[in-house]
Formats: sequence, C-alpha cells, structure tokens
Amino acid sequence: MTLRAALYLRVSTVRQAEKELSIPDQRKRVAAYCEREGFEVVAEFVEPGASATDDKRPEFQRMIDAACHPDHPFDAIVVHSFSRFYRDAVQSGVYQRKLEKNSVRVCSITQDVGNDATGRFIRQIIAAADELSSAETAKHVLRAMKENARQGFWNGARPPYGYSTTDAEKRGDTIKKRLEINEAEAPIVRRIFNLYLTGEGDGPLGIKGIADCLNRKGYRNRQRKAFSKGFVADVLSRSTYIGKHYFNRSDSKTRKTKDKSEWIEVAVPSIIAADLFERVQAELVRRSPAETPPRIVNSPTLLTGLLKCAKCRGGMTLMTGKGGRYRYYSCATKIRKGKTICEGMTIRADRLDAIVLEHFERNVLTPDRLQKILEKLVHRSKNIAASKRQQQVSIKRKRREVEKQLERLYTAMGEGKVELDETLQCHIQDLRNQREELLRLRAEEDRRTQSPQLLITPQKINQFADAIRDRLRDPKKQVRKSYLGLFIDRIELSEDEIRIQGPKSILAQAISSNGVAWETLPRFDREWWALQGSNL
Repeated sequence: MTLRAALYLRVSTVRQAEKELSIPDQRKRVAAYCEREGFEVVAEFVEPGASATDDKRPEFQRMIDAACHPDHPFDAIVVHSFSRFYRDAVQSGVYQRKLEKNSVRVCSITQDVGNDATGRFIRQIIAAADELSSAETAKHVLRAMKENARQGFWNGARPPYGYSTTDAEKRGDTIKKRLEINEAEAPIVRRIFNLYLTGEGDGPLGIKGIADCLNRKGYRNRQRKAFSKGFVADVLSRSTYIGKHYFNRSDSKTRKTKDKSEWIEVAVPSIIAADLFERVQAELVRRSPAETPPRIVNSPTLLTGLLKCAKCRGGMTLMTGKGGRYRYYSCATKIRKGKTICEGMTIRADRLDAIVLEHFERNVLTPDRLQKILEKLVHRSKNIAASKRQQQVSIKRKRREVEKQLERLYTAMGEGKVELDETLQCHIQDLRNQREELLRLRAEEDRRTQSPQLLITPQKINQFADAIRDRLRDPKKQVRKSYLGLFIDRIELSEDEIRIQGPKSILAQAISSNGVAWETLPRFDREWWALQGSNL
C-alpha cells in the first residue's frame, strides 16, 4: 500500500535569508525523499516566516486538524528536519503523540531515526537540542538588535505613525535603516496633540472627541481606516514624537513590560516639542478619573457640564447680572468669540432649572414611561441571554470531553497500559489547564447571563421613580445636580426646544440595583475609558 504524505515547509523570519533552508529548496529535497521512498504526495502546507517555538501557525494547525480527522487524507508528515516541525521539546512530543494516535507519523529527511521506541527517544533528544538552539539563537539575535538600536538604527518593525524608514547605510549585504518623518502623517500627529490641549476653539477635546473630529473631517490612518480611541491614546502617550524611541520595552512572547533598565533609547527625529508633550502628559493625568471627577460635581449650578448650545454644540456657562441678583445660562462660544461665531442663547438659570426638573419628573420618572423606554433594552437583553446560554452548553460539552480524556488516561495508567513519562505528564497537565479554563469560562458566562436588565420588575420601577423624585426635590442643590447628572448625558438648548438625552442602560442598572443606586450616589461617567483619557 502506497503511503500518502503531506509536506510541511517552514522558514522562520530569522532564517529567511538562509538559502539552504528556503521554501523552494525544502520542497525540492522533501519531494525527492518521497519519490525515493515511494510516498505519494497528496498535500502541502507552507508556513513562510513563522517561528516553531509555539503552535500559533495557521498552516500548522490546519495540517494537524486534517491529520486528526477520522478520514485523514495522509498517513505521514514529511519535513526537512524536526526543527521545521517544532522547536519546543514538550509540545513537539505532545503533537507527535496526538498524530500517532491518529496513525499519522512525522518523518524527517535529514534525521531518519525510525518509528520505534528508540526512535521516539532520539526524537525527544533532538527536540530538546532544537529548543536549546532556538533559545540560544534568540538570545544572540536580541543582543545584535539591541546593539543595532544603540547605534540609532531601526530593527524592522512597523514604524510608528508619523514616521517611515529610510536606508541609512550598507554593511556587507545588510542595509541599515533609520526612522525619518513622514511628511503626510506628521501634521496629523501635531493636530492630535493640539486638539487635546486647545480643541478647535471651543475647548480641549478628549480622546474620543479627537478620534471623532479626525474621522468627521475625512482623515484616515495608514490602513485607510477610521481613527479609534486606542490609536489616539497611543499617539498622545508615545515619547517617540519628541525624539525618544525605546527598543526592548516588552517581552516578545509574554508582552509584559520589562524593567526600564533594559530599555534601549533610540534617537529619532522629533515631530513635536518636548514642552508640548509634557503638558499633554500632565493633562492626561489630570483628566484621569482617578484624579478628577468627570463632571464638575462641586459646582452648585444645576446644569453645568450638561447644558449645550444647539447652534454651535458648545457648552453653556453661568453668567450673573445686577450684582449677582440674576443668574443666566449663556453660550460660552458667544461669550468668548462674539455673536459672529454663534448668536447663542441666554436664559434665566432658575427658569431653565425648573423646566428641566419638571420635564424629567413628568416625562421620564413615571412607571409607564420608564417601562416604555426600557422595553426594547429588556427584549435585546433576553436575546443576548439566550445566546449566552448556548455558549454555556458548548463550554459544558467541551469540559465533559476533556474530563473523559483525563479519565481514560488515568484508567490506562492504572491498568499499566501506558507509562507515566515526562511527555504524558505534560499532556495531563495541559488537559487539567484546559479543564480549569473551561470552568472559569463557565462561571464567567453564568455571571454575564444574570444581566441586570432582566431583573427589572414593575415594582422596582415604581420604587425607583419615587426614590429619584425625592432626591430631585432635595433642598441641597448639590444632591439634585448629582442625581440629575447621573441619568442625563446632555441637554441641548435652542430657541424653540430643549432636548434632553441620556443612556437607557444606566436607568436599567439603577432600577435593577435593589435600591443601592437610590440611597448612595454613584459617581461615574459614561465616557470613562481604561486608558485614562476620558472626555471632560
């Protein structure tokens, strides 16, 4: 019977230039081996530029899935050397055992050690040697890259936005590169910094506001995609733009930040001034939710931070007249720039406060209105919960499969059918880790299924409406302001209408909170963001 073979050809990024290990050369040698041995080549899996120190290789995974299928299309995987298959001794053993269970073997054309017990032992030694060789190579490569960075050269990653690479000098066959300013992208970097500090004339913008501003004006990033908050946050915090780029900041495998003593500073052309960068860093800290409340909660004025001019979309501020006897809300843009920019609106503060409070009580804080507002949200939450339950079933099924595998292994060991060696120990530990992860996922899905929107009842709606009405009638202005700001995002004032906006989800969370949100005042902002760049 002719043995069906699949070819696995791989070149790591470090060895791309090694001609004797190039993809075409591997294909030629492996095909010749198959012809000589009488193998029929039925598949080919090519992995260009992928390291063999882990299994994050699409073609490798596709090959393993095909090999482990009940109707696997091939009986052997042929490689140039075992290092092409895997450079981790433990994982190599796990995958080879997995393939053996499915009657698929791994053959190396340069390390033909057989397929018996002695051959498996030799393969383990070879895998351990390959792993050591890979670690030593990585160490030497990193040392060379660090020296390259110390000399001011670029190590080949994608350059930060605002920069591109240019040929600096040639050393032998190697062309050294440096960063240079990209004249098409640098103005956008400068604009991002300026928008964060000064905005477009109506006050500083937050991270989300900057992304929205750039997208609205038609700017796009290097991939021709819209700007995101993450992109803007990265630009604002990257010291590269003042000429200080750092190499070796994080571990390439774990992504954990290394100690600062291991960082290598690379001098690059600066795009912005150092003092501007420092001002932005100080402002990022100041605007952080940990440092400053998102709204100006200490002001006794009821609607500051919420009230906007419908004409210019800018904020409205408090003005006084007649020695402080009269208080007005007036468009801040009109005050700063005059009527030619925005004619704005001016209205007595006590009158507008009363209108907003009355409207909120009459048109929002009634059981019928709250039920109608939240109707679609509750329905959507039920659909999400149904999807979560399906995920729970899938997780439970996978956990049972893992537990069955463990039970079979324990039974086989108890009956003496398999020997507990290092490879099997690693496989068992891997299954245990999978089980623990699935248990964690199941618990997490259980928590998510208990959506607060599903806990809304007519009784809770009535209790909530009564409690918040009492808070809004509190004689202390600060209490009224805080509770009103909790449920209202924005109030737009024009000559003929007052438009009040707020998120339904906050109402749902408060109603389902068993009274916690009614008795104590939560302080948060719907625009808060983990990277500490929330809008004001």
